[in-house]
Amino acid sequence: MPAAEPTPTLPAFSRGCVSDIVPIMLGRVPPNPGTPLPDTGGARVLLVLDGLGWNQLQQRSMIAPIMTSMGGAAITTVAPSTTATALTSITTGLTPGEHGIVGYRMAIDGAVLNALRWGTKNRPDERKTIPPSSLQPFEPFLGERVSYVSKAEFARTGFTQAHLRGAELHGYRTTAVMVHEVARLVTEGAPFVYAYYDGIDKVSHEYGLGSVFDAEVAFVDRLVGDIIAAVPSGTQVVVTADHGQVDCGSALEPINEDVLHLCESLSGEARFRWLHARRGAHVELEAVARDRHGDVAWIVPFERMVDEHWFGPTMRSEVRDRFGDVALLPFEPMGFDDPDDGGSFPLIGRHGSLTADEMLVPLLHVVG
Repeated sequence: MPAAEPTPTLPAFSRGCVSDIVPIMLGRVPPNPGTPLPDTGGARVLLVLDGLGWNQLQQRSMIAPIMTSMGGAAITTVAPSTTATALTSITTGLTPGEHGIVGYRMAIDGAVLNALRWGTKNRPDERKTIPPSSLQPFEPFLGERVSYVSKAEFARTGFTQAHLRGAELHGYRTTAVMVHEVARLVTEGAPFVYAYYDGIDKVSHEYGLGSVFDAEVAFVDRLVGDIIAAVPSGTQVVVTADHGQVDCGSALEPINEDVLHLCESLSGEARFRWLHARRGAHVELEAVARDRHGDVAWIVPFERMVDEHWFGPTMRSEVRDRFGDVALLPFEPMGFDDPDDGGSFPLIGRHGSLTADEMLVPLLHVVG
């Protein structure tokens, strides 16, 4: 008898989601039961650790004593559980259906835009043809002037213009400079500092969730301790992440030919692969995809996701066309291939789907 299909972990918008953090920290909305962030009255630092899921952290409590001793709980990220979408929800306080960065690779005017590179297959730099401020029109940090500390090389990217425009970058090239800049900004009077570190995600993608990943988590735990020690007394330090991880090894599978025959194109990523149906083939596409891939993945039509508020309770009309018609979301540790979706090395750690390992992230806090 086949095993029962697991239940996806849906975003808990306004009940404990990454999109709740900035509005609460800025005092625009009160804390909710799922987002336990006390108001300490002092300066606030929000540190986003790309790729550190709640489950991965709990499994490594012995090598992450600083983070696991902090107050807090698990909250959800957004759907898809991917960096471009989640970071934009964190900085804007909006759902994907509102801000419109609805994936790592999304359909825009007949092409597929890679949101992190801000380019398409035929045009690597789309900043002029697809202006970031038009695609994502909302100001970050609810319009407040906020300093952020991130890698210096991210300063002029299209994605930075989409989710951090107007904020003042204090770039770093080493983690020592990162710690220094966070502490300096708070010491000089900044009431809110946003900081971003991407090492855990990079290590997961290249090495999986083995010993190298463990070493990176242990290093990051010390980094968090360094920030807590460096900021002035009374500073609230909040730690969260944009998504968790699944170790997929080399399991990147082709989409069945019968499914591809019913598709005009593909978008999304390996663990949230969008199928764009040929005209009139939506219903058949869903049925065939479920028959061929339903043993390893949730097969979900776009309209069901809208009805169930996967992307938030509201959706701007211009955002709807950025999705496909049916999505393949693996619940097994694997991904679905798209020849147009590749990088400089094969990925081992992946994310994007709605398993608990990907969707649950930490929300930790301490007063330094």
